[in-house]
Amino acid sequence: MSHPLMPHATACWLIENTGLTFPQIAEFCGLHMLEVQAIADDTASIKYTPRDPVRAHELTQDEIKKGEANADYALKISKTNEPVRRTKGPRYTPVSKRQDKPDGIAWILRNHPEISDGAIGRLIGTTRTTIGAIRDRTHWNIANIQPKDPVTLGLCSQRELDAFVAKAAKKAGIETPTDERLDGAKAALIEELRRERDDAHAPEAAESEEQEVAPAPASIHEEAERLFDN
Repeated sequence: MSHPLMPHATACWLIENTGLTFPQIAEFCGLHMLEVQAIADDTASIKYTPRDPVRAHELTQDEIKKGEANADYALKISKTNEPVRRTKGPRYTPVSKRQDKPDGIAWILRNHPEISDGAIGRLIGTTRTTIGAIRDRTHWNIANIQPKDPVTLGLCSQRELDAFVAKAAKKAGIETPTDERLDGAKAALIEELRRERDDAHAPEAAESEEQEVAPAPASIHEEAERLFDN
């Protein structure tokens, strides 16, 4: 059975404005009868503001009259509560991070001018007007805006940013830069995998000491690539 959106506040209103019994109110609101009793006696730990279920289209006057006429009557809710759905629009950003959006936008405009305003809006969750104001330096708070990496600010993930950069670079005919900082570590990993393979075949290697060490099979390189990609 569905219950009112705000059961305690609804129970408070029904207690004050109807002749329904506590069990009826408790059943309709999905509460324990002792909770309803506490609200009625004003001994509840929280003071609730009454909420009219009739105005909220959750209960009709006819249902209330039926319940008042028959103490055994179970009130029926007028509609089921539908979950709140996000409407179409810019990407949602928590309130605590919204003040960081201009800094993230400024960083993208400075470091990745190839990304379109529409893509920035989808990535950061902002509007073209805000992006244009920051680009033209007409934003009301432009004096306090400092370009900062949106990933560091928590406005998007590194994977999302990389995907947008790669897509914009491909569209603009720009070669996507590759990160070579891990090349040394990747080579070291390949060498370690090679040693592990050699150790596993040590008995065979002892029988033919003069045999030249074969290069690492492709599987080792593939394994190294997989580990670094993850």
